[in-house]
This record gives sequence, C-alpha cells and structure tokens, in this order.
Amino acid sequence: MKSKKRVKACARRRSLLCVPAVIALSYGLLACGAERAGHQTSAHSETLNSAASVPEPVATRNPIIWADVPDMSVIRVDDSYYMSSTTMHMNPGLPIMKSRDLVNWTLLGYAYDTLVDNAQMNLEGGKNAYGKGSWASSLRYHDGQFYVSTFSATSGKTHVYTTDDIEQGDWHETAFEPVLHDHSLFFDDGRVFMVYGSNEIRLVELESDFSGIKTDGINQVIIADASKVAGDDILLPAEGSQLHKIDGRYYLMNITWPRNGMRTVVIHRADQLTGPYEGRVALQHQGIAQGGLIDTPEGDWYAMLFGDRGAVGRIPYLVPVTWDNGWPVLGRDGMVPATIDLTLGGKPVGNTNVAGMVASDEFDQSRLPLAWQWNHNPDRDHWSLSDRPGYLRLTNSRVDTGLLQTRNTLTQRTFGPESTAEVRLDLSAMRVGDVAGLALLQKHYGYVGVVREAGERFIVMVSAEEGTPRELGRVRLQGDVVYLKAHAGFRELKDTAHFSYSLDGEEWRPMGAPLRMTYTLPHFMGYRFGLFSFATGEPGGHVDFDYFRLKKPVSFTRGPALPR
Repeated sequence: MKSKKRVKACARRRSLLCVPAVIALSYGLLACGAERAGHQTSAHSETLNSAASVPEPVATRNPIIWADVPDMSVIRVDDSYYMSSTTMHMNPGLPIMKSRDLVNWTLLGYAYDTLVDNAQMNLEGGKNAYGKGSWASSLRYHDGQFYVSTFSATSGKTHVYTTDDIEQGDWHETAFEPVLHDHSLFFDDGRVFMVYGSNEIRLVELESDFSGIKTDGINQVIIADASKVAGDDILLPAEGSQLHKIDGRYYLMNITWPRNGMRTVVIHRADQLTGPYEGRVALQHQGIAQGGLIDTPEGDWYAMLFGDRGAVGRIPYLVPVTWDNGWPVLGRDGMVPATIDLTLGGKPVGNTNVAGMVASDEFDQSRLPLAWQWNHNPDRDHWSLSDRPGYLRLTNSRVDTGLLQTRNTLTQRTFGPESTAEVRLDLSAMRVGDVAGLALLQKHYGYVGVVREAGERFIVMVSAEEGTPRELGRVRLQGDVVYLKAHAGFRELKDTAHFSYSLDGEEWRPMGAPLRMTYTLPHFMGYRFGLFSFATGEPGGHVDFDYFRLKKPVSFTRGPALPR
C-alpha cells in the first residue's frame, strides 16, 4: 500500500505533467470555518482551470458550461464580465464568477458565507433547506459599486450585498422584509428599484440604503399578466425577471411555460419604467430560457440563458442576439445554435467547460478551494485541515439518521459529459456505527463508503434511487485505508453513475450496482460529489480524507440531448 508521503509526491508529479504551468487559483474557506461574508483570497494549489488545457478551438460550443449553473445574472464592466448564480442550500452561497469572453468562467468567491443561522440551514431537529436557501440573484454595477441581491423563504427576507471590489473585496449585507420573489435590482434616475413577482409583475422603489421598501415611493403593478403573450393555458407563470435599460428603453425578460409546451422566453418593453409595456415571445427552443441580455465592447449582443438537462442540472447557453425595430431577436432562425463564432483578440474562443469551477484537492493548504461548498451550514468545530496536516478531517459531532441529514458533507459540482472523482480515506478512528465515504448527492443519492459494525469494517454501496436507501453491495475490509471512486455519465441523458473501490489505488473493483441519477425538485440542484461521515451509534469518531482528485473535464463536440 502506498505510503502517505509517496501518495502526495505522485500527485504533485502528475499535476506537473498534466496541468499547464499557468493556472488560475482561488481559495475562500478557512481551515477551521469560513471567513466573514464574501472575503476572497488567492493561493497556489492544484486546480483544473487553465486556458491552455483547451483543445485547438474552432468555435464556441453550447452549452458553454455543462454543469449546474442556473439563474444566471451577467454584467459587463469595461472588458470583463461578471456572473452570479444560484446554489440554494449550499454554504457559502451566491457564487460570483468572472470571464473575459462570456464562455469560460472562473469562480471569484461568494457573496455570503452564511445566509441565515437557523434549524433548517443547520440540519437540526430533522429540518433542512433542500431546494430553498437563496434563489435567483440579480447582479449590478452602479456608480463604482457592485451589488448582488437575492431572496429567501428560509430567511424570510430579501438580501442585498455590496462591495467596491468584486474580485478582492468583502461583501456587506443589508436585508429587509418581505421576500421579493425573482426580483431584478435596478438603478434609474438616481433611485433604486426592484421588479419582482410571478405573472403579476410589480415595481417597488427601495430606500437608498436598501433598508426596505420606500414608504412613499413607487409601488405598483407594471404588467398584470406577463404570461399572456405565450398563451392562455400556462403551467409556469412568468417569473425570473431581469430588467435592462437599452438606448433609453426598458426591456423586461421573463421565463414562462405554456402547458404542453416548453420553457419560453418572453420580453416586454416600454418607453417609461412604469409602463405601459408591450410583450412578445422571444424564444421557444429546447426549453432554453430565463436569463438576461449582455453586450460586448465591440457592440455584439447575447442572451445568457439556461436549459434543464437531467441529473446534471440546469446549464448555461449563450444565445446570439440581433435587433429588429427595437426588439431583441434571440437565436438564429428561432433556434439556439450549437456553435457560435465568438472571438477574443482576433482568436476563436473554445470552451474550458467547468474547469474554472471545480478543483482537485490534496488538502495540504490552510484553506479549501472555492470550488467546495458545504451541504447546508457546516459545524465549524468538527471539520479541520490542521488537526492532521495534509488531510481533511471530518468528526462526527452527533448521531444522524442518514446522509441527507448529515452536517459537514463537503460538495462539488458534477459535470458533463462525464465526471470522475477519487478519494483516499483513513478509517482508523471510526467508531461502531460510523459511515463515511464518497457520494453522488441529490434526493435519490448513491454512495460508496465504509461502515463499521462491532469489530469489523465493510465497504458498502448504498442507493436511494427508489427513495429508501438500500445496500446493494458489501465487502469486508482489512486495514485502515481504502480508495473510493465515483463516476457520473451524462451523455445522451443516460444519467448513470458507477462506484468502485481499491485497496492500493491501482487495482479497482466495481461495487454494488449502477445508480440511475434523477433530478428532483425537492433538491432543485444537479448531482454533486460529496465527502461525508456520520454516526449512527455514538458521536466522536472521525475519518481523514487524504485527497480528492477529479479527472480533468473532457472536451465535447456535441452538447447534452433534450430531456425526454
């Protein structure tokens, strides 16, 4: 069996051979808990983000990112683009990303470390915030300040975060009641507004310090039936508002879903902020919808939208936009193109896919890479990178009923067309009843792990594909160390995962049965890799993760199939 020292040395050699020297690196979580909201730093480590890793580009391919990055809000400041997205119940939350080409995005940080400290977000008393937390955000730049806002039924508030330095600064929070659903933050004529609602779209004026809705300000319905332009029989009322002011005219984008149809983009426009608004269907193709407009320094226009694509989640598409008689025309002949001839500095832009948002980790730094997010709020006293340097230690602070109610599950996105993660795990401090391992996390999760029963340990594969978790494989484990691997395949919406284990890190054996991954609304998120440990007998045991290694994202020439 490989020694600890040799494992680390081999990892470094492989990274030097496989990862180019110029690497974008971002770190944001402290070894003993997250820093104050929005703090961002940089340090050296192994990541999968590198422009040099892109194959010789011929065109930009849709989707631009084959991973769960929904509800995008995009702005441009000079020649840089910034994007926010939704991660709901994850901690930290409200990710902020940067791009120079609208295609390849790198995580900069998060607007908050802790949305709210309550039983739901702490997985206490049998409660949870799956599919809740914070929802669709609105990112803005105004008078030298960056703003990103969101709303949450879990906190019962609308939240606004501000910073003067989106790349290195701290975010500062202001929150107020009530919850303004799917709002769009908007600055106009020295005043600040939010447009929000479902089908009935309202405009409210806020206090200049974001302390709440202005008592004597504008507060009115601006579109009474925003779904109407898409038909009379509507399954999903128009929501997801994003408001833009372009050449003195106001454009409001929404998503709606006609029954027996597909997710649809509708756009309303007006010459005055308060209306009247006229609307039309802007795009009905492959269910790609919800998002906003963005222009380039050269004057080209695009829409950043997302499409539901099975278990991997809701993934971003870049849609070319032209203008006709004051209306934005989305797509080419009403369709989202598979490729776009997009250039930067005269050179074609190829996709790095999710490379700027995921990271392998040897756990030998004082902070976790930004790619990591905890499932709900972590228990900061029971995870550490310093108790045993070079390892992530997860200590069981309580007895839990199963994986979904376990605190301190550390997660990263899965990605298409396929993704593979491997961990090395030291189990010597497990107690009777402890369970630890590598999961693919969603409501219908699966995992390969180790359970200790009396004086023995067993490698197991557990599947919750049918709702109730079932053990589908078991092998007695001799020794204190095991290697675990999870593979997720998303080609042609097969959405199938396989698990395996090794005793030496070289010879791998399949474990259990394939997991049919299913995207569920209760979780409202694509599958994630998860490192976990929980107790079913008594608290106090712990496990040490030596490393987490992702297989480098592969390029793709064809995007995901349509949902069936």
